Amino acid sequence: MNKVYAAVRALALVLAIAAAFVAIPNLNVAAALVILGIIAGIGASADDSMRTMLAVLVLPVLGVALGNVPEIGQKLGSIASNLGLHIAGVASTLVVRRIITLVKADWAPAS
Repeated sequence: MNKVYAAVRALALVLAIAAAFVAIPNLNVAAALVILGIIAGIGASADDSMRTMLAVLVLPVLGVALGNVPEIGQKLGSIASNLGLHIAGVASTLVVRRIITLVKADWAPAS
């Protein structure tokens, strides 16, 4: 399964970069990136959840900052924003996994 999650992450990266340079007809890129992020989040390590949450906050800000670079800035900003959408999907899956773990611990019989 790790290869599936790696392939999903690679597909999301390619889609994030491609969508910054060309319009992809009949595809909602934002929704596709979030869905790919949710799938990748299933295989993500819970140990990296803090880094993932930080990336969710930093990537949109980075996208705005890169937008100010002459010539290529708008494309770089789009790539960062697209990656932020993907990471948001990963983060949402990690949050749900954590909630499920907490609920299971609350309902487990005391030993």
